[in-house]
Amino acid sequence: MLRSTARTTDTQSGLTMSAEIDFAVPESVEIYDTTLRDGSQQEGISLTVDDKLRVAEALDGLGVKYIEGGWPGANPKDIEFFHRAPREIRFGNATLVAFGSTMRPGGDVNSDDTLRNMLDANTEAVCMVAKSWDYHVKEALRTTLDEALRMAEESVRYLVERDRRVFFDAEHFFDGYKNNPQFAMAVLRAAQNGGASTLVLCDTNGGSLPFEVERIVREVKSSFPTQIGVHFHNDSGCATANALTSVGLGATHVQGCINGYGERTGNTDLSVAIPNLTLKMGIETIPREKIAIITSVSRHLAEVINIATDPQKPYVGTSSFTHKAGLHVSAIARRKDAYEHIAPELVGNGTRFVVSEMAGRSTVAIKASELGIDLTKEQIATVLEHLKTLEHQGFHFETADGSMELLLRRATGWNQNFFEVESFRVIDDFRDNSEQLTEATVKLWANGERLIATGEGNGPVNALDGALRRALTPLYSGLNSIHLTDFKVRVLDSSSGTGAKVRVLIDSSDEVGSWTTIGVSPNVIDASWQALVDSIVIGLLRTQQG
Repeated sequence: MLRSTARTTDTQSGLTMSAEIDFAVPESVEIYDTTLRDGSQQEGISLTVDDKLRVAEALDGLGVKYIEGGWPGANPKDIEFFHRAPREIRFGNATLVAFGSTMRPGGDVNSDDTLRNMLDANTEAVCMVAKSWDYHVKEALRTTLDEALRMAEESVRYLVERDRRVFFDAEHFFDGYKNNPQFAMAVLRAAQNGGASTLVLCDTNGGSLPFEVERIVREVKSSFPTQIGVHFHNDSGCATANALTSVGLGATHVQGCINGYGERTGNTDLSVAIPNLTLKMGIETIPREKIAIITSVSRHLAEVINIATDPQKPYVGTSSFTHKAGLHVSAIARRKDAYEHIAPELVGNGTRFVVSEMAGRSTVAIKASELGIDLTKEQIATVLEHLKTLEHQGFHFETADGSMELLLRRATGWNQNFFEVESFRVIDDFRDNSEQLTEATVKLWANGERLIATGEGNGPVNALDGALRRALTPLYSGLNSIHLTDFKVRVLDSSSGTGAKVRVLIDSSDEVGSWTTIGVSPNVIDASWQALVDSIVIGLLRTQQG
């Protein structure tokens, strides 16, 4: 139970009187995802209608209760989405929501285009935004406070009378309350009088801190019987914390985005808020069994949206349960909960151990065990010394799992016998018509034969990859399923200018999974060749083991 303060309102002044009461943390909270509208306002995000349909389908599969599809009538894309979504997605968990604003100042609900478009979207629920900061009413809408209240109440009533559930988003509510609490609360009363089912308090500028949110949400919760929801932006880095604080005070509706997408610094990150609410606070959000797929949904949406997820994102990041320091790994080898706040499997993630110059014996032993490689104590010690020497030279094995595997295998005396490199050569050909063509020749030994092959490409790595494949594919058909998916170059000592040492990382994949290999050299082609050869060797190992 939480002790709060009840409020009774003076009808003339609009001010409230205090009286202490108790109320319980809610048993459940509605999760409302706005990725397709608010999240899409993030710089760098541009979703096609097909993208929006894929995101909506994934969110429904996760079990969120409401999916805000966009602003019908605002653009052709959202019009098409609301037309196609009910026909192409069989919603099993979520309700689709159309977004819009109140009627315009001095307008009439019966002739307002925005309200008509919200109705035409044919969703059973709508979300209506209205100004609750007097500054915005006067300066942005250029109207009176009384008119703003009329706009809110009549617009809500118009949609409610046409059988729509109305979520009322009180825009800039927290800033508005700080500046003029009487008006901000009056806006909520107008929406309540109009029949809104949920009063959503929005921190639109994202600048409120948890102690401010606690005070204001307590005031609102104690003054209104209507369901209270919250919508926080992350400009002060507190969006998710503010949402959790609000739920602790009785809010039962949380708006946000998986992965925290949104304008400027984003919205409440639902991929963090949902596990915190359910696993830490014991509050039901999405169906309990769906928590285990939140990591895969987070990463799927990142792929559709085409923005890489922060690897250190809590719960769902690839580094969330990754251990590097030898002391941590040694403890985790005995007790997994020693350095993990939850079992990562609860959110569909997993424990990872990465090996670096900070590693201890336990780290190397666990990593080798994961790969099915048996190392003696002496071999582990040798690996550690070799690892420290290589990382001093610029190698970075915690991001190169493929090359790390080869290093561990070689410690046992293993050497790959797929092929042996005799030499390679790369030639860049610049022609008069500005066309550039790169040609690579490789000379290898495989199966007792000397192989020579040439490949052409748009650069040295592309040409070398083509030459290697041309030489080896007749012997190893599994190469056809191995693909290079990414190529990164980093200058390690920029002060050396054009003589600087570079680190090359190559990501590769097959039908089962992916791996990363590394090369380091003052010569970018040599570094690329190191990473490329390791990539091919790991790929051939995987086909051999499969």
